[in-house]
Amino acid sequence: MTRIRLARNLANHRFPGRADEDERSEILSLCRESLAETPGLKRSFSVTMEELDSQQRQLLVERHLVSRELIDAKLGAGAVINRDQSISVMINEEDHLRIQVLRTGFQLKKAWNTIDALDTALESSLNYAFSSQLGYLTACPTNLGTGMRASAMMHLPALVIVGHMEKVVRAVNQLGMVVRGLFGEGSDASGSIFQISNQTTLGEAEPVIVKRLQSVLKSIVEHELNARDRLLEKSPGKLPDKIGRAFGILKHGHLISSSEAMNLLSLVRLGVDLGYFPEEQRLAIDRLFIEAQPGHILHRSGKTELESEDRDCLRAEQLRSEFANFMSPNYDSFGNN
Repeated sequence: MTRIRLARNLANHRFPGRADEDERSEILSLCRESLAETPGLKRSFSVTMEELDSQQRQLLVERHLVSRELIDAKLGAGAVINRDQSISVMINEEDHLRIQVLRTGFQLKKAWNTIDALDTALESSLNYAFSSQLGYLTACPTNLGTGMRASAMMHLPALVIVGHMEKVVRAVNQLGMVVRGLFGEGSDASGSIFQISNQTTLGEAEPVIVKRLQSVLKSIVEHELNARDRLLEKSPGKLPDKIGRAFGILKHGHLISSSEAMNLLSLVRLGVDLGYFPEEQRLAIDRLFIEAQPGHILHRSGKTELESEDRDCLRAEQLRSEFANFMSPNYDSFGNN
């Protein structure tokens, strides 16, 4: 998945962290009104955090539509999300506006074109805080300039297995990029899924940042593929064994935590990449990465609260149901896809 996010603030208003409730409410109203008239968001839905319960907020986080910081924000925090959930705008998080566009796969250029058009349309109705020297003004100095964070989710199981992720992280950092877990800063990399994004926002044009990130992603993909080749060459039974065991637990397990589910699904997804499973099973696995999260399990139960073991039991039940329809791995098919 590809994501591009822009941080924007309104001129003549204090940043959300310093604004009082009246000012935050005023900003929320101004932004929602402008967003409702913006092309691409006219058929969107708008919510405030205070009108959602904790379960609904968690669902939005797990679907990458809002941040953990927004759901814990003060009065006046909200979000506007389009129908297919490819565009979301957070209001009164760290900045007045956090605009983001999501795309499947590595579609950085398309994501940039979409968000650039959306930002331009919004700027015609909202007075952005902008400096001719510093660019767009943001609550955190690290976002000054373009205010843009471009990122891609990468599935890198072989690099994790061979223990090379630390080297990759160091190399990426030297290129002005940062590596985070599935849910961003402070989260772990369950399922061997990593977010790679730019660190520099000041002094460079957005297309330059996008182009550099594309180059970095291409290099990481090459390292991941090389790691897979080395594993299959030096220890040909290791990956089939890991993938087969993961498939068995997903198909027959009765207690599975969210972290374990992510790691097991990661291995089966690797099996799809290697041709052990049909390609059409990839979409179901990607969907289960989200549906196995705690908020989604709780929502599916129809209850407002569950003990950890009860969640693990329901998660395993759902996974058993899904994997009952999956074809068993066919190790002879590797290389034929």
